[in-house]
Amino acid sequence: MARYALAAMGHKPIRFLDPALGTGAFYSALLQVLAGQSLHAAVGVELDPIFATSAADLWSASGLQVLEGDFTRQPVPRERFSLVLTNPPYVRHHHLTSENKLWLKSSVAESRGINLSGLAGLYCHFLLLAHDWMEDQGLAIWLIPSEFMDVNYGSAIRRYLTESVTLLHIHRFLPEDVQFTDALVSSAIVVFRKSLPPSGHHTRFSLGGSLEAPTHEALIPLKALGQSRKWTRFPHLMSASQPNEPTLGDLFAIKRGLATGANNFFILTDEEADHWEIPNSFLKPILPSPRYLRADIIPASENGEPTVYPRLYLLDCAEPEEIIESRWPRFYEYLQKGRAENIHASYLTSRRAPWYSQEKRPPAPFLCTYMGRSLNGRGPFRFVWNRSQATAHNVYLMLYPKGPLLSALETHPELEADVFEALQHIRPEQLISEGRVYGGGLHKVEPRELASIPARQIFANMGDYLAAEPQGNLFSSWE
Repeated sequence: MARYALAAMGHKPIRFLDPALGTGAFYSALLQVLAGQSLHAAVGVELDPIFATSAADLWSASGLQVLEGDFTRQPVPRERFSLVLTNPPYVRHHHLTSENKLWLKSSVAESRGINLSGLAGLYCHFLLLAHDWMEDQGLAIWLIPSEFMDVNYGSAIRRYLTESVTLLHIHRFLPEDVQFTDALVSSAIVVFRKSLPPSGHHTRFSLGGSLEAPTHEALIPLKALGQSRKWTRFPHLMSASQPNEPTLGDLFAIKRGLATGANNFFILTDEEADHWEIPNSFLKPILPSPRYLRADIIPASENGEPTVYPRLYLLDCAEPEEIIESRWPRFYEYLQKGRAENIHASYLTSRRAPWYSQEKRPPAPFLCTYMGRSLNGRGPFRFVWNRSQATAHNVYLMLYPKGPLLSALETHPELEADVFEALQHIRPEQLISEGRVYGGGLHKVEPRELASIPARQIFANMGDYLAAEPQGNLFSSWE
């Protein structure tokens, strides 16, 4: 990063700022690449007094001024800086006090006129507040989590980078290449100048390898960035999806699988259910976790139960405890065991009446795994054709056909096979580009993100069936 900064600065005088100094790693790196050239000024801000003292002991003699304190509460100096080179603290929003959140939010609003979400991490506030510390045409290079590229609360940062400054380069490390041992987070290097972007500007996006020698790269039009909700799709996908293209959300109601609040208690094997003499009327078949599924098609027995192992059942009962105590004493004993383990008082269960009842999640014919890693050439997500009457818990997303697809399936159930084939042909990179990724290569896709996936192939497979349906003209604009 320091070499990159020096090359980008050219012969411009360097006034260096690190708002999250630590012991001065970036300052040290800059001194090494300068190879004897002088700095016009150098300032580092550090909250931790031990680190601040260490940095001062190490670098004061070479010209670094160390300011001990909270960068977000420092007054903006009269002399601005031509180079910001830093790795701000990765403190998630729920580790910030309410008072600090309010201060940060109001400071960003006053400085940049930006209403930053309360879900934003501390690094987002650092990045926006540092704007006023920079001189015009100053260069900033930030090593930050890449999550801002995808999440909703990152939209303010994305707008800042496309509208308020000239975004030069974003390099994203491969998700499995974790840069920090103390945080499971994927990282990005963000480079920009403090100047409004010129007309027709393109930003360099790179992925994998190093900042100076990436594995993949492409120039992305700034207009495409402004229209895209997900930046991790770049550099592989060169433009955002067409606005009128059909999506999975047009054909399915997509919901998370049910959240029990305590899977170990509410999801039982048939042996456990027999042991506690729980009536069959209070047990619903439920699918095991994806790692237990040997195939992507789940067949059913004559009674509709899935023929998979292990055979699991969801406890779901609406009867009052006094009725259970009198009629099914062993079942009541099991509930008392749950009370002794404080399961009834957890966040989810305490909001249900009775606490051992479940939210309604009927079986869905199609499922998608919620989280996963790419292994052995296979993408991180799996689509499953559920031909049974089993429901699913929240390691799956449940796809319920709706509208014209539902009508077509009701009259032509054989269409299910075509729909499943089309789902399986969705490219992994499409799912990855709409979802989000964490350090270690763990990918996740939420219902709204899955709903954004293009569904043209499903529509094509449905064509012959929909032609005979009254709703067929719903899709005419997509032909």
